[in-house]
Amino acid sequence: MNSNLAFFLTCALLISLSEARLAVDFCVADPNLPTGPEGRACKNPSNVTVYDFIYTGFRTPGQTSIIFNNNIDVAFVDTFPGLNGLGLSMVRLDFGVNGVIPMHSHPRASEVLILAKGSIIAGFIDTNDVAYYKKLQVGDVIILPQGLLHFQVNVGKSPALAFVSFNNANPGIQFTSTSLFAGNLPAKLVEKTTLIDHDQVIKLRKVFGKYSVL
Repeated sequence: MNSNLAFFLTCALLISLSEARLAVDFCVADPNLPTGPEGRACKNPSNVTVYDFIYTGFRTPGQTSIIFNNNIDVAFVDTFPGLNGLGLSMVRLDFGVNGVIPMHSHPRASEVLILAKGSIIAGFIDTNDVAYYKKLQVGDVIILPQGLLHFQVNVGKSPALAFVSFNNANPGIQFTSTSLFAGNLPAKLVEKTTLIDHDQVIKLRKVFGKYSVL
């Protein structure tokens, strides 16, 4: 499947999930004005151009050189101002061989993923600790519900590519590994709350303190 086609198919899939309602045609974000709970303030329409509605960051593959052998390119409202108020955002996921998008959640959005190239396993875990996962073929789509832990793993012998769409212009991302081992939570509390032994906690803190997942 052509990667550009996959991109637009994913956009179309999420439109039906969006709950955004605008009283104007659009509200391109103005980064120079304050941000509120409803999103960013609108740019003066007289200063809006077509380039506010075009994002070119997905044109080329990202370098899969971090610890999980992936690259995550995001088109959220901060990088794509035209999304403001529309309840939509996008991500390009590049997987190297054995690449992984580790366990994470999006507190403010549900997710639709379409596989454009390669072979991955994608899935999520519900609040009853039941895992729903499947090996996807090119063109397959999977829905990942809001707030639930989920993941993607490249299980093919070549790089993989997927596009993701969210029903929120700023869905938020929380990676379990970095939340536990790259933040300011004391090692003793990590040990208590995970039952991971002290030496392993220290080892993981060194790993995730050095690398950024996103």
